[in-house]
Amino acid sequence: MKSPYLLLAALVTVAIACFPARKTGPLYADASAPLEERVQDALSRMSVEEKVALTHAQSKFSSAGVPRLGIPELWHTDGPHGIRPEVLWDEWDQAGWTNDSCTAFPALVNLAATWDRELSLLYGRSIGEEARYREKDILLGPGVNMGRTPLNGRTFEYMGEDPYLASALVVPYVKGVQENGVAACVKHFAVNNQEVRRTATSSNVDDRTLYEIYLPAFQAAVQEGGAWAIMGSYNLYNGQFNCHNKKLLCDILKDEWGFDGVVISDWGGCRDDDEAIVNGLDIEMGTWTNGLSGNASDSYANYHLANPYLARLRDGRATEEVLNDKASRILRTIFRTSMGEQHFGSFNSPEHYAAARKIAAEGIVLLQNDGTLPLSIPEGGKLLVVGENAYKMMVVGGGSSNLKTKYEIIPLEALHEVFDGHAQVVWERGYVGDTTTDYNKVVTGQDLSESRSAGQLLSDAVQAAQDADCVLFIGGLNKSDGQDNEGTDREDIVLPYGQDTLIEALAAVAKKMVVVNISGSPVAMPWAPKVNAIVQSWYGGSESGHALADVLTGAVNPSGKLPFTMPLALADGPLKTERQYPGIREEGQEWWQEYYDEGVFIGYRWYSSKGIPVQFPFGHGLSYTTFSLSDAAVKAAGKDRFTVTATLTNTGSVAGAEVVQLYISDVEASVERPVKELKGFQKVYLKPGESRKLSFSLGRKDLSFFDASKHEWVAEAGAFKALVGTSSEDIAASLDFSLR
Repeated sequence: MKSPYLLLAALVTVAIACFPARKTGPLYADASAPLEERVQDALSRMSVEEKVALTHAQSKFSSAGVPRLGIPELWHTDGPHGIRPEVLWDEWDQAGWTNDSCTAFPALVNLAATWDRELSLLYGRSIGEEARYREKDILLGPGVNMGRTPLNGRTFEYMGEDPYLASALVVPYVKGVQENGVAACVKHFAVNNQEVRRTATSSNVDDRTLYEIYLPAFQAAVQEGGAWAIMGSYNLYNGQFNCHNKKLLCDILKDEWGFDGVVISDWGGCRDDDEAIVNGLDIEMGTWTNGLSGNASDSYANYHLANPYLARLRDGRATEEVLNDKASRILRTIFRTSMGEQHFGSFNSPEHYAAARKIAAEGIVLLQNDGTLPLSIPEGGKLLVVGENAYKMMVVGGGSSNLKTKYEIIPLEALHEVFDGHAQVVWERGYVGDTTTDYNKVVTGQDLSESRSAGQLLSDAVQAAQDADCVLFIGGLNKSDGQDNEGTDREDIVLPYGQDTLIEALAAVAKKMVVVNISGSPVAMPWAPKVNAIVQSWYGGSESGHALADVLTGAVNPSGKLPFTMPLALADGPLKTERQYPGIREEGQEWWQEYYDEGVFIGYRWYSSKGIPVQFPFGHGLSYTTFSLSDAAVKAAGKDRFTVTATLTNTGSVAGAEVVQLYISDVEASVERPVKELKGFQKVYLKPGESRKLSFSLGRKDLSFFDASKHEWVAEAGAFKALVGTSSEDIAASLDFSLR
């Protein structure tokens, strides 16, 4: 019998022959060591199998680390409005934890309506602290897809219809999140502007439109915000799926922009073994699910970037060079997050609730007011509140932004806090919209059942309005299918559930009538001339009711501005044909084809250029005080640079903030350009009678269009106008200047 020591030596010899030599000695675990040294050191110690294991999911929301080397797994969490409750290992349903109720922050469209870079930084820092406390490494957000159509079910998750506004706000958000050692994963890259057939539609877009409208916010997030992660989108772009789209991920994101972070698939967005390997995808998540449902899967080894990848590496169809790039990006992400500088975060803190309330209030938009607001109810008087959205909790539902929050203040509760003991607050439902009170087993606990008929509900509301000092209608949309909801689009911008009829009936009998529309996307308002005031509110998170009451009562002077256009009717918009939206099925094509024939003319660019009237323009928002703009001027500030100045004065009697907006018009362009494009804004807080001189800087890029034939930005010599105002249509000064 052979000696056991000889047998052991033989086994060691075989092991050495089978596995590549790796470094010995301690791993660079010290976060103070140079990042790239740590990455390359760890990479040199890893086997091919360990590298491949990094590139795909190991559970619904985690991807593998390298346990042998003490490198932890990556934990992903849905945002971007709060930290998703814990789910079961392989399923979407909740895990049943009792300590994962988060602070729900306002929807991103609410943040966009603040037009406030400092609040965006506060938002990012706050949600980043919550993610870090919950030991999450990658926050799946923010979303910066453009508002091409008001029907998009996820408009509420994005930052409006203008690339400059979204770019300006995404940068501080990303920086704020990543200050906490949490990677912001900017989504959904790219031209992902509808939910209907989102996994089977090719967005066919020309390069000029792509670079001018749909890429700027992503580029700003990467190059100015330093984003550590990008999420690919479900759709195809020009015929290739975006989670492994060579032009988007390799040519533009990684080569042109120099992105050194990690590209993550949307859940179920990876569709092909070979393309996933070579076309820029780094981590594959959620394969064989559609992002919303799907059976539990223990088949992680069969993901496109799992065993199929290993097989290709072993037979030479794939190279280790490409694998090393993927693994390096993933290691870089781990060393920036859980193995980076130590952060502890915080959760459900008073500061977070205060931030949520402030952001929600600052984004509420006063659309119309004849002096009825702020609310003034006589002592002993009656405030009639009508509408389901005054009572229904809105945090639960909507898709992947579904949250379990510690609490949610509804508008009716906040109004009782303000007026109880002074005036009577009475609520009438008025209509039945969505009686759902749970989503993925997150339950609100409300009872939204209703025994009255639609006719009786309307009659009861109108009867109650007869003796009310003011009728406050709080309605709009919700997060159910066909409303503001992931996975479905709206059918029209008309208010659902017969709300237009109800508003008209109330306005006919009310002494004073205020309409609050709660939605994440535009709605038509044919009754606008018949009511005294209109307020655009949003899904405001945990403190939504308090924020709305603050604005309605004047505790907060409204300063929000619309981040999208409110059209009079859907038919007025730029998408006129089925081939534009929702797409057509052409002979011989496997996927639906959608053509961006409108080019760069979306949102206010379309309405302004075509002279089409709207209900309320992009950038519009009123205040309880008044402002004036004066002394506007433009002057040269060096080669190809200009400075635009103007003085803003608070001419009213209440302290408040105004957003001064700068638009540029290219008068002599050789290509068709919009009559105005946003190129600057400043939000300024002033006391009554106070003035401030504002200054905007313009460079060649601000005056340029993208020339696809040259693949570069071109600023043509000739005449331009600088338009200074307080909305895209409220222009106080038009200033001529020339680029030589």
